[in-house]
Amino acid sequence: MADPYSTLGISPTASETDIKSAYRKLAKELHPDRNKDNPRASERFSEVTQAYDLLSDTSKRAQFDRGEIDSEGNPTHPFGAGGYGGGFGGGFGGASGGFSGARPNGPGQHGGAGRSYDGFDNSDEVDLGDLFEGLFGRGSGGGARSSGQFGRSAPPPPRKGANISYKLSVPFVDAATLAKQRITLADGKTIDLKLPAGVEDGTQMRLKGKGQHGPSGAGDGIVTITIQSHPDFSRTGDDVRLDLPITLDEAVNGGKVKVPTVDGPVMLKVSPGSSSGKVLRLKGKGFSRKSGARGDQLVTLEIQLPDDLTELQKRLDGWSDGEDPRKGLGS
Repeated sequence: MADPYSTLGISPTASETDIKSAYRKLAKELHPDRNKDNPRASERFSEVTQAYDLLSDTSKRAQFDRGEIDSEGNPTHPFGAGGYGGGFGGGFGGASGGFSGARPNGPGQHGGAGRSYDGFDNSDEVDLGDLFEGLFGRGSGGGARSSGQFGRSAPPPPRKGANISYKLSVPFVDAATLAKQRITLADGKTIDLKLPAGVEDGTQMRLKGKGQHGPSGAGDGIVTITIQSHPDFSRTGDDVRLDLPITLDEAVNGGKVKVPTVDGPVMLKVSPGSSSGKVLRLKGKGFSRKSGARGDQLVTLEIQLPDDLTELQKRLDGWSDGEDPRKGLGS
């Protein structure tokens, strides 16, 4: 991906507000729902979202500015990369182009520290004791079985192949609704991955036998999930939040308004006399929990006045609100 600042059209000195504003503008223009006949717009939407995810994270942005990570959030000089003398990079390097948001990081790199599914462990770590034993041998008192010849010990048991790590970037709505995600593996095969209930940033999934081949069988694939930002929705725990603009007429007189949700639009009843900041709840329209139940969608009303106030001012001529909405503040 290109430089994230260039992708969002901002300078490296941009503030957090500038970053969010640039992202919201581009995301609305490029959203796939508005560009169904333009595949390039969908690609640009993913690039813009990935750039925003990096720059909106203060820690990751600082690491990128220092040159410690690249535009995809990966270490620029990862320790131990290519630990098989370059053979791994030559064997799998060509596969990274078709990963559909998932990318192998090579053996020994396990991604984020989120929740792990199916018993993720550090099986790729090298045992230095075994290494030195193989080089110099051990006496019988050291616990190694002697082959009867000086300086030699029994060969270590065969090990499984190394795990392969992947990163999977999941759209916000797909994560909330647990939509299946297609992922391309290092061997070029594609599978449809079922997201687990309770999925969140950093969740890890184990793909049995999808790692490198070894004398005692294949290692596993370890998939680390990141959830993309959304131009309209945000997440609080298992709930989805949405700021909903309504007209002054709808606030005063009430009525039914169309509201977007992760499951599609629904009609929401606004009570007469509703104020900005009032929160309405849509049951079961949030993220799935581990139990299988779902959180809610919390809708915050925002009254928007018309751009042209002429007619409204005429209607309010001679009228004033006798209530004090700031009463009690600062007391």
